[in-house]
Amino acid sequence: MKSSTGKFWKQPAIYILLLVTGAGAAMLGDRLTVSQFRANSGDSGQRALEPTLQLPRSTKDRVSKVLPPASLSGDGTNVNFIVAAVAKVGPAVVRIDASRRVKPQNRGLSPEDFFGIEPNSGQGGIERGTGSGFVIGADGVILTNAHVVEGADTVNVTLKDGRSFQGRVLGADKVTDVAVVKIEANNLPVVPIGNSDKLLSGEWAIAIGNPLGLDNSVTAGIISATGRSSSDVGVPDKRIGFIQTDAAINPGNSGGPLLNASGQVIGMNTAIIQGAQGLGFAIPIQAAQQVAKELISTGKVEHAYLGIEMATLTPEVKQQINSNANSSLRVAVDRGVAIVSVVPNSPAAAAGLRAGDVIQKINNQPIIQSEAVQEFVQNAKVGGLLQMEINRNGQIVNLTVKPGSLPVQKVG
Repeated sequence: MKSSTGKFWKQPAIYILLLVTGAGAAMLGDRLTVSQFRANSGDSGQRALEPTLQLPRSTKDRVSKVLPPASLSGDGTNVNFIVAAVAKVGPAVVRIDASRRVKPQNRGLSPEDFFGIEPNSGQGGIERGTGSGFVIGADGVILTNAHVVEGADTVNVTLKDGRSFQGRVLGADKVTDVAVVKIEANNLPVVPIGNSDKLLSGEWAIAIGNPLGLDNSVTAGIISATGRSSSDVGVPDKRIGFIQTDAAINPGNSGGPLLNASGQVIGMNTAIIQGAQGLGFAIPIQAAQQVAKELISTGKVEHAYLGIEMATLTPEVKQQINSNANSSLRVAVDRGVAIVSVVPNSPAAAAGLRAGDVIQKINNQPIIQSEAVQEFVQNAKVGGLLQMEINRNGQIVNLTVKPGSLPVQKVG
């Protein structure tokens, strides 16, 4: 399918939660698919987050206990860097089993037919999902994906040593797909944290998780790319620049750690692209930590929002926009970021932005890609000010825009 801006839309990514249902515990694919989108969806696809992020410190002894060196068996010749990394981090990787009650549906084609939901005497059913997570606080603070625990009535956490705990969700942010779960435990092993801001394509990458219910499975590959935008990955409703890896990631890996060769966590595995091989995606750990810190402090994350749909301009995109007989939208320049539409009553509308405007500078910095606009919006935060230079039908217009808070999307 081709959009009005001439861009072929990629197959959407699939979140990699494993669903198990009913007494037979049949293994199914992911229940969460991401819909395709018409254009680069502006604020809904923002992916840049602030650099140099810190570990959460608001809970006592949250990150005080790092993993001790693990003793390794074998004759020594079979102990490589992957074995050492897994021995270091494996004890802090957990399995997360979440369940939620599903409302009864009218028969016919219903969610039960797709998800295998266990019937409950006509009163609905129980949907169960399995994902992964990792301990970031010795007092039981665990990082995972929001879609692993979304809507869960119960969350059960199983440690590698076999102990099981009831988990409490401190907060979940659907926009970045990050969640924090707390269990009542102390002196837990904690993962060492690496620096996802300095990753290079070609570095080793190691994934640990519970794919298809096979606990503590390990796969290895490389970092294929960094900074993949949400539109690149096919999840325009997210605001994350993803790490791409060819380390095998499967349903059930959601929320598990992605490690570097030193056994440090550099990302959180979150998505795959259906039908593709060697295309897995992880949330950079620095971004995940910043979100986790806010979730621990306030239970929610506030995201800055303009309310525009936009597209990166090229000469080809300009020609396609201007030659579209079904639209009155026209642009006068070849480079910049074209505003395709403006949400009524949004901060962008209040500032006077219009469809057809081309953003050429923000805070006196040249803008040639939509990702840059979203980075400026995110970094400005709610209530900040952005000075925009706009080309409007060949005329330069300067506007001051004040980002608001991203509206909460209601589900169901």
